[in-house]
Amino acid sequence: MNIRLYICLVISAALLCMTMPVLSATEKNGEKVSFAYDVDFEMKFDNREYFRSGFSNSMTIFGARLTPSVGISIAQPEKSMNHRLMMGIDVLKDFGASPISSGLAGPDSDEAAGRLSNLDLFREMTLYYMLEKKTEKTALELYAGVFPRRASEGQYSDVFFSDSLRFYDNNLEGLLVKVRRPNAYWEVGCDWFGQKGQVRKEKFMIFSSGESFVAKTFHIGYAAYMYHFAGSKKARGVVDNILLNPYVRFDFGRQMGLQKFEMRFGWLQAMQHDREFVGHYVFPGGGEFDLDIRNWNVGIRNRLFYGTDMMPYYNNTDTGGDKYGNRLYFGDPFYRIHDDGESGPGMYDRFEVYYEPHVGRYLSIRIAARFHFHEFTYSGCQQIVGVRFNLHEFAKRK
Repeated sequence: MNIRLYICLVISAALLCMTMPVLSATEKNGEKVSFAYDVDFEMKFDNREYFRSGFSNSMTIFGARLTPSVGISIAQPEKSMNHRLMMGIDVLKDFGASPISSGLAGPDSDEAAGRLSNLDLFREMTLYYMLEKKTEKTALELYAGVFPRRASEGQYSDVFFSDSLRFYDNNLEGLLVKVRRPNAYWEVGCDWFGQKGQVRKEKFMIFSSGESFVAKTFHIGYAAYMYHFAGSKKARGVVDNILLNPYVRFDFGRQMGLQKFEMRFGWLQAMQHDREFVGHYVFPGGGEFDLDIRNWNVGIRNRLFYGTDMMPYYNNTDTGGDKYGNRLYFGDPFYRIHDDGESGPGMYDRFEVYYEPHVGRYLSIRIAARFHFHEFTYSGCQQIVGVRFNLHEFAKRK
């Protein structure tokens, strides 16, 4: 029997054995034990035409993922607490990545040599503990283990995390704590995604975000991370990548009778230290203004950044000769500002037209066209269609 098939069967049996005793809820001393479940589906089409610039390659991202999970839920009403133990699987299919669907590749063809089986679609297991604790004015959530990235609700600019990273790196490995108040939200987490090995680098990130509602239309917030990009046994060296984004946000949608009218003014400040090759900190930064207007489910959004290259080591190499690139920087590469090696401040502008129909509580659909500009020069565009079905909030209420 194929070893991966054997492993999947063992995991399925373990999930079944774990949940069978609690399929019918049991209650003792006011504490209720019940079956818990969660499922998330996402389909993404993102056609990127970047031939006008050297910031990134033209490509098409087209795929779907399903992330079901099951477990047990333990409610303690007298303590206003709920515990969950969950286990699941992350299944991802890049459309067209396997000739299985076309049937055109012969046994000796180049495509057949790289043929994928259905078991190759199983990307990662999720296993985590979740705590919910509520008081009169405070709600606390804690995640520990390998859990979906969507558990993080902070407001992070695309210089922190790009769209492609959010789609392909769907899970966090570590810890996340969230605190919600009537007029504020904070979160802090740790994602450890690189254990030091012979060629694998040690990598971890501590991230945080928060926002306070000072008035009905005025919000003040921040986002930040500290990324430790260390060496492997074959390639020594450490790069520290620290990024901070304080901002203010104005929301005039209700006052203007629109679905949304938001303005956000922020400052992006990075502190980066290549200990092996540079030996001192560099401080790239700049201001960012974001305008988002929507009504009748149709919107326009414009993001303007003016500052220096936020990814100064992007094309540098480590002691093993490997390019830093997106191993060191997780944000949108357009924040590099210059694609021809020039230095100094510059402007990056992103204009987007989108349509987000309200279909149902658990279903979201987004159709968008996005255009990129640097110093008023066209740098490329994207055509995007996204479909997402998420039962998370429904499952929590159940």
